[in-house]
Amino acid sequence: MKVAVLSSGGKDSSAAIWWAQCKGWDLTHLVTVLVEGDDSWMFQIPGVSLVERQAELCNCQWLSVSSQGVPDEEITDLENGLKELDIDAIVSGALRSDYQKTRIERMAERLGIKSFTPLWHQSSESHMSGLVENGFQVMISGVSSEGLGKEWLGHTLTTDSLEELSLLAAKYRFNVDGEGGEYETLVTAGPHMNGSLDLQYEIHWDGVRGHLEFQ
Repeated sequence: MKVAVLSSGGKDSSAAIWWAQCKGWDLTHLVTVLVEGDDSWMFQIPGVSLVERQAELCNCQWLSVSSQGVPDEEITDLENGLKELDIDAIVSGALRSDYQKTRIERMAERLGIKSFTPLWHQSSESHMSGLVENGFQVMISGVSSEGLGKEWLGHTLTTDSLEELSLLAAKYRFNVDGEGGEYETLVTAGPHMNGSLDLQYEIHWDGVRGHLEFQ
């Protein structure tokens, strides 16, 4: 079966890529929506252009789809991009966003392809620990929650730092998997990639939130 994976370059889509690979499916494309506006209800914005380099390490092609991030038009932009591909299914890393999952499923139905969300309703703790234990190099690329300071930007999660993140999540009442937008990630290496990303970046921090700007 030929599949494409909707990828932002972060931890959830990277786990979805590995899942598809473990199925033995023909992964033909990583598909990234490049949001040109300031916000998006559907898609991650920081660092997503790096998915092109991840696709090379996954031995597949990269399809970028431009969008202004308008809520009612984002999924249409993605749908128009996917029409170009000869695929049987689209795989996404949705965890708990009904908004995202249902729109992707309806789009897939219109396109006549299947939609798979292998991480759906997986527990936050098992998802995060599974990533670290299986060798995913999960770098924090953006933070926007109380309890997460500048020191987290550019940090790659380890067993110890994941434990610290879990304690902070409990103390400050945020989602340890970042599902509420508390932080963004970029995966620099993992079992789904042949090699790793060599990155240069600048840290932008305003005292409350921050992000990495990749060179």
